[in-house]
Amino acid sequence: MSRYDRQIATLGAEGQARLRAGRVLVIGAGGLAAPVLQYLVGAGVGHLRLVDADRVALSNLHRQTLFRDTDLGAPKVDAAARHLRALNPDTRLEPVATAFDPANAAALAEGVDLVIDCADSFAASYIASDLCLARGLPLISASVSGTEGYCGGFCGGAPSLRALFPDLPAQMGSCARDGVLGPAVGLLGAAQAQMALAVLAGMTPSPLGQLVTCDARQMRFGGFRFAGAVEPARPHRFIARSQIRPDDLLVDLRAEGEAGPPLPGARRLAGDLPATAPGQRLVLACRSGLRAWTASARSGAENIALLALGDND
Repeated sequence: MSRYDRQIATLGAEGQARLRAGRVLVIGAGGLAAPVLQYLVGAGVGHLRLVDADRVALSNLHRQTLFRDTDLGAPKVDAAARHLRALNPDTRLEPVATAFDPANAAALAEGVDLVIDCADSFAASYIASDLCLARGLPLISASVSGTEGYCGGFCGGAPSLRALFPDLPAQMGSCARDGVLGPAVGLLGAAQAQMALAVLAGMTPSPLGQLVTCDARQMRFGGFRFAGAVEPARPHRFIARSQIRPDDLLVDLRAEGEAGPPLPGARRLAGDLPATAPGQRLVLACRSGLRAWTASARSGAENIALLALGDND
């Protein structure tokens, strides 16, 4: 036990045993995941399932500090697992090189005790939150853009991400478009790791139902509890392309020539959203899901699903 004796002094032997028995799904193996994975593996968490479809890129190395120049082009989950096994062989690492979406979310979360959202995608965050709320699983989710971000503990008896953020801003930041500084990502990722270890070890007070905010440029930290946040009555949920039904009314909100996978049978929007037939589902599609989310708010249709297509074919 000499590997863990300094944290056992804080957690106790029972807390350490809980970490060893813990099974965690980590969505995304990028900048937020770099501190999350290293701290959880270093702490001796028993099983980590890593899910990410991307490969290591040069433009990401400033914040994805788990990787090295020699990892360029490799699947992120494979490179991460290789480095993490060298850190602590006690942890079982299960790399899954696929995108997290509504079609596979339930299977990917099978048998886990905790979900950690490190994805740079608000659609993935809401998909994870919907799943965790339905299953009673705790979710630790973080987001960062530029030098600002947040980390929170959701579901598992606490309100969901939708309850705290039922509406989205007109524009959502992203690392690719707005840039990001590595230390800001590291701060929020370290907060995620701390919250995750607290949940797994059964520390009190629980971080579930708490949000931490960070402005690294101003070196300002804040936070609040949101135990009273109310779940939306009829949220519009995301689906995967494989879940499109033949009778759906499919609307593609992307501009002509915009990058991304084709969407056969979809209508291009010209003016107002089209009316659906009785009982028909309206599926709104765009790259990130933001335009679909915004359009759904002004639609009178009762049955709406959202589709985030991404950039790749």
